[in-house]
Amino acid sequence: MPPSAPLALGLLLGLWLQCCWSQTPPPSSTRAPPPSSTRAPGTAPPPSSTRAPAQRLKVRLAGYPRKHNEGRVELFHQGEWGTVCDDDFSISNAHVLCRQLGFVEATGWTHSAKYGKGLGRIWLDNVQCGGGEKSIALCKSRGWGNSDCTHDEDAGVVCKDERIPGFVDSNAHVSENKVEEVRLRPVAATKRKLPVTEGVVEVKHRDGWAQVCDLGWSIKNTRVVCGMLGFPHERRVNKNFYRLYLERQKNFFYVHSVACSGTEVHLAACPLEFSRPNSTGACPGGAPAAVSCVPGPLFTPGGLKKKLKTGVRLKGGARLGEGRVEVLRGGEWGTVCDDRWNLQAASVVCRELGFGSAKEALTGARMGQGMGPIYLSEVRCLGTERSIWNCPFRNVSSEDCQHLEDAAVRCNVPYMGLENTIRIAGGRSPQEGRVEVRVGSRWGTVCSSGWTTKEAMVACRQLGLGYAVHAVTETWYWDSSNVTDMVLSGVRCSGTEMSLSQCQHHPTVSCQKAAAKFAAGVICSETASDLVLNASLVQQTVYIEDRPLHMLYCAAEEDCLSKSAAKANWPYGHRRLLRFSSQIHNIGRADFKPKAGRHSWVWHACHGHYHSMDIFTHYDLLNANGTKVAEGHKASFCLEDTDCHEGVSKRYECANFGDQGITVGCWDLYRHDIDCQWIDITDVKPGNYIMQIVINPNQEVAESDFTNNAMKCNCKYDGHRVWFHNCHIGTECPHSSSWSFCGLLSC
Repeated sequence: MPPSAPLALGLLLGLWLQCCWSQTPPPSSTRAPPPSSTRAPGTAPPPSSTRAPAQRLKVRLAGYPRKHNEGRVELFHQGEWGTVCDDDFSISNAHVLCRQLGFVEATGWTHSAKYGKGLGRIWLDNVQCGGGEKSIALCKSRGWGNSDCTHDEDAGVVCKDERIPGFVDSNAHVSENKVEEVRLRPVAATKRKLPVTEGVVEVKHRDGWAQVCDLGWSIKNTRVVCGMLGFPHERRVNKNFYRLYLERQKNFFYVHSVACSGTEVHLAACPLEFSRPNSTGACPGGAPAAVSCVPGPLFTPGGLKKKLKTGVRLKGGARLGEGRVEVLRGGEWGTVCDDRWNLQAASVVCRELGFGSAKEALTGARMGQGMGPIYLSEVRCLGTERSIWNCPFRNVSSEDCQHLEDAAVRCNVPYMGLENTIRIAGGRSPQEGRVEVRVGSRWGTVCSSGWTTKEAMVACRQLGLGYAVHAVTETWYWDSSNVTDMVLSGVRCSGTEMSLSQCQHHPTVSCQKAAAKFAAGVICSETASDLVLNASLVQQTVYIEDRPLHMLYCAAEEDCLSKSAAKANWPYGHRRLLRFSSQIHNIGRADFKPKAGRHSWVWHACHGHYHSMDIFTHYDLLNANGTKVAEGHKASFCLEDTDCHEGVSKRYECANFGDQGITVGCWDLYRHDIDCQWIDITDVKPGNYIMQIVINPNQEVAESDFTNNAMKCNCKYDGHRVWFHNCHIGTECPHSSSWSFCGLLSC
């Protein structure tokens, strides 16, 4: 070996040992953290599992109005509470959060800040859990604090009210200080009248009620309290009067500071400071807060007769103050898309209609799908606007929104105590029974003579049970009550009243069938159908036909011709018929079905079909005074689903003695060439007329809205041809109407 070989070998060995040592990782306890310069400042981490913080993640439910097992999700991270964005949120995320909070599972989740907008950071966005994770921190997301959301998109969860056995976890944060229920305690009136519009503000605390300190109390606080209690406006109160009265009272102040901005929908959403336990002087120099509210027109004497002139209305709701939001533009009603729909926008609608602030901003056509145009989308209200039209919004194209996305609201409504003067007894379920009302201090039954769907609708509304499915006139099979006296008779309602006491009735009881078995009863339901005619199709398909008499024998048998046809020289001659197509949609939340069961349907051999309703549609031609000059009617010879919206299946078909009806989301089409789809105008002189069509004219079948059952058109007839124009639904007039014919309705 040459002399230089050992030296070269030693050098190689040294380099190899140094290389191996540099590739060996240090022990985990001494590994240095990666340098902060490995990612440029301000750049977002890549989508991956959210790294759990060093301490276990704290979770809480917050917001309003809510129960203990639901609310806005808030996470405590880096010493600060923050929210979670609803982007990509799912029931799997909700399951993980509910288990973290000690509940067995989630029953639902909410979006668009249903429980109010949170404060501070939005900690997580685009959270995607598999459902089995132990913590939301282990789910995929954009990373802590990386979000492009606003607090309008705060997510919430609804947990099943069942605790995990033995669950003990300090990470589930529960706040003892909270405000859920608020009332006004009147002090001035000797006889309390409802609704209570003025009094001392009290909040529910444990098993009693506590006061709120008025130090720093502002008119903005008053606005929030009034809105919660169902009142649209507020007014200043005489503080000196209340101070003199309340100085002599013993007060317990639970809340000693409130600082609302005036746009909140619940007092719990305002910054609050609570009194400390066992503290004295919680309101030094102050007194209990008192407020005065202004009720809406419906809740003032004679309010039912006052017609609120506004460009917004609610449709499809089972109770007062709830429904699908519809707005008026250019004489035509349309709906609002639910994109960005929140409590602030909903509250503007509620207050505009004379109610308080919104309890819920509903999305996804929860109150049924509307018809016609969708006018507004991404409505951004502050909450102080007088009308939804004053809020910024985006116009809608057909690609942006469908009626599956129609927005709806539930408004706060004043407590009237109407449910305390009515009850039902003897039914097989809580939704049905014999109607009993309280007159003075006495409970009794209602005479069923003249008891119709209209009266039953009012009774179900007063009971808080939604719509009337049936108005029952014999209730012997529900006779399980000790009440036998009849205390009300001659009840006649328009159908819009809030209670039976607001309807016309006999001053003293007078009933031919006064026995208890003939007392009035109801069957109520949370949902009902709603039929609407396609007005544009009627206008597009109208024409005149001179039809030979020998082709009209069946029509004459079904009484589809005018009276003069009986004097005609059969089978010679003809009748002049005004023909058109009609397409009847069910936009409600329950199927439309004939009142009578199939066992009572009448077979008509001439046309080979069953009649399930005596009268289903009225066709009338009226002069300018509203007098009928020609009429027709259509027996419901075949109620079926001709076609349906995408994703809705047909249920009703007349063939082979099948079930008759119209499914929600479907329509029944009566073509212009079907018998009786006409008005016999043989005796009508040329001139200008009003064409009127009324569906379900006798209101035999319950609907959520009868005001849209009528359609009217301007009609011009020159003796040879006919024109329809300005066809529209209900009593609203298009601005282009040539004649004043709004409101004519002769059912």
